[in-house]
Amino acid sequence: MLQTASYNSDRTTLDSAFDVELRKVFKVFNGETAVRGVELNIAPGEFFSILGPSGCGKTTTLRLIAGFETPSAGEVLIRGKSMTQVPPYRRPANTVFQSYALFDHMKVWDNVAFGLRIKRLSRSEIQQRVDDVLQLVKMESFANRYPKQLSGGQRQRVALARALVNRPAVLLLDEPLGALDLKLRKQMQVELSNLHQDLGLTFVMVTHDQEEALSLSDRIAVMKDGRIEQIGTPNDIYERPQTPFIADFIGDTNLFEGRVESSDATSALIRTHTGLKIVVARSPEENDAVHHAVVSVRPEKIHLHLSPPEAIQNAFPGQLKHVMYLGTHLHCVVQLDSGENLTVRLPNRFSTVPEDRSPVYVSWSPSDCIALAAL
Repeated sequence: MLQTASYNSDRTTLDSAFDVELRKVFKVFNGETAVRGVELNIAPGEFFSILGPSGCGKTTTLRLIAGFETPSAGEVLIRGKSMTQVPPYRRPANTVFQSYALFDHMKVWDNVAFGLRIKRLSRSEIQQRVDDVLQLVKMESFANRYPKQLSGGQRQRVALARALVNRPAVLLLDEPLGALDLKLRKQMQVELSNLHQDLGLTFVMVTHDQEEALSLSDRIAVMKDGRIEQIGTPNDIYERPQTPFIADFIGDTNLFEGRVESSDATSALIRTHTGLKIVVARSPEENDAVHHAVVSVRPEKIHLHLSPPEAIQNAFPGQLKHVMYLGTHLHCVVQLDSGENLTVRLPNRFSTVPEDRSPVYVSWSPSDCIALAAL
């Protein structure tokens, strides 16, 4: 089996504490700026994801690390060494593509061995390394098959093996599971996470799938319009988004725009444009200068009541417009008397679900919502 030490044996000789660094990197295509001053530090052994909508610059950022694109300004470093003059095939990084990019005329074993043959390694070393990596991704019994004889998940494992056999410092993953169906994608997420833990390699993944990024990553960079909006752990990104865009893009949320009427060291009162008074918990170090705010409250934080709740803060009457059964939970849409539509997620143990158009109440704690500066 491949050993973690095979990948990290030269760690003591490095000039940097980071495996990947981007320093004020820009990329311009035909006068259009795709990447705007991106700065990243990715630690050894980290599973780092770059997340964002289509066209945000995330794939271009990954291609800049891989060497398939050259920065218009700024610098890319891998393990403390500038990659400015280093072509892709000489960088200590390998890329796994969504399309697999396998050679259809070659068997699995030969696909994996291809890069090692280019490096002119000995026949015995190629044999050992290919056999080891196929065992690692559980494809040793498929070594003599052609890619067209494999399922999508099996082809993705071969693509991973072909990248790992070169023992890169950094594994780059470009939407690696995007071509798979939902059930297989979930299965491969688990396998990818296990592989990362077993190897201790640095993984950098680009994805537009929020759930995939949240479930796999140690840290996430969220991009918008070529810039990084926020970097943090999955918990930070989901529970403490820094902008309304991130709150809305990561998972589901309900957003209320309004004006800050009053605030103290522990809370702020925000009146929405429709007259709702929402109390938001806050810490003393938060900015007192914010006057216009967007309140974000996640659907799973909201309680649904059939009679007026005891809560005196953030409790509002409305009407149940729609209930959708989704197996693990119920997806409810409530129209508040003030006019807003609110999404509520209930666990699938709610004893009595009212019928559509029934009068209901919703409530949530001040600590279960967050106020963000309106742009």
